[in-house]
Amino acid sequence: MSAPVRVELGARAYDVHVGRGLLPRAGAMIAPLLSRPRVFVLTESRVAGLHLDDLRAGLGEIAAPALELEPGEGTKDWANLQRAVEWLLDQRCERGDVVVALGGGVIGDLAGFAAAILRRGVRFVQVPTSLLAQVDSSVGGKTGINTRHGKNLVGAFHQPSLVLADVDVLETMAPRDFRAGYGEVVKYGLLGDAEFFAWLEAHGPDLAADPELRARAVRRSVEMKAAIVARDETEQGDRALLNLGHTFCHALEAATGYSDRLLHGEGVALGCALAFDLSARLGLCPQEAPSRLRAHLQAMGMTRRLSDIPGDLPDAAALLELMGQDKKVVAGKLRFVLARDIGAAFVTSDVPPEAVIETLDAAR
Repeated sequence: MSAPVRVELGARAYDVHVGRGLLPRAGAMIAPLLSRPRVFVLTESRVAGLHLDDLRAGLGEIAAPALELEPGEGTKDWANLQRAVEWLLDQRCERGDVVVALGGGVIGDLAGFAAAILRRGVRFVQVPTSLLAQVDSSVGGKTGINTRHGKNLVGAFHQPSLVLADVDVLETMAPRDFRAGYGEVVKYGLLGDAEFFAWLEAHGPDLAADPELRARAVRRSVEMKAAIVARDETEQGDRALLNLGHTFCHALEAATGYSDRLLHGEGVALGCALAFDLSARLGLCPQEAPSRLRAHLQAMGMTRRLSDIPGDLPDAAALLELMGQDKKVVAGKLRFVLARDIGAAFVTSDVPPEAVIETLDAAR
């Protein structure tokens, strides 16, 4: 097994293990964190049916009562947050105990937020079961829920104590979900590693079938995120680069009602394409860059244009209005992550609204 990726945050530093066969070794890896042989698992029913028994087998003598929530983005709300916290209290989860988040990004975000506010903060371990969660949401300590005002607008920075990214569990993912997670993988190459993007152009179509390639892609993504988080934990500077594609994505998710019309990773991939289109429109990057990106997304069978989203969408002006609810608004001005080329992203608030509208109109 390769060495873990270390997220260097002083006293709150932690390891992200990436590789095969981690679930069977979960007990040995989690045990050093425990004051008693007991963890509390928050998961969802679909993931529980696939992986909960394997996790419990890997935990061995460590007891693991579990709460199974409904799958889907709709679970990340006030009602399920309350349900999770009340269940943890019913189970007598103590401040020295550990909550385990077994699932994708929804469960990781919800469980992490529940752990952050329970008894003013208990530790938690991320066991991400989706590609998107392994490369993005399980690392970095962003936790939260959605409200009627938008996505992830209520939450806390609460770092996990350990992340176990077992790439074998990704074999149970539906093809569409795997491709959606790939949207977050390709983002890392686009924002800061042109060589990684070139590697993905060569190997991306083979990731789903090859666990060694999956492990390499996940590990490189985690390395990049860990380095950025270590420099800027609470998104005051460099960490904003990780939002490449997300300003567009969150508006599109809101416009589609956070439904399966557009999965988050699909929105990220499309948002990256739109960010590169906008960059080229503003003369910031060569025209070849957005064309190269769209060609790769096409090769991966991914969402590339607004017309790829089923059903009607609001017009460009209404989508721009939805962007105004984004967390990245500062003093009333939207911050965009744009690019000077593949692997060279930067953050700016100097974007004319009419250029955004033109970019959205051109992508229909």
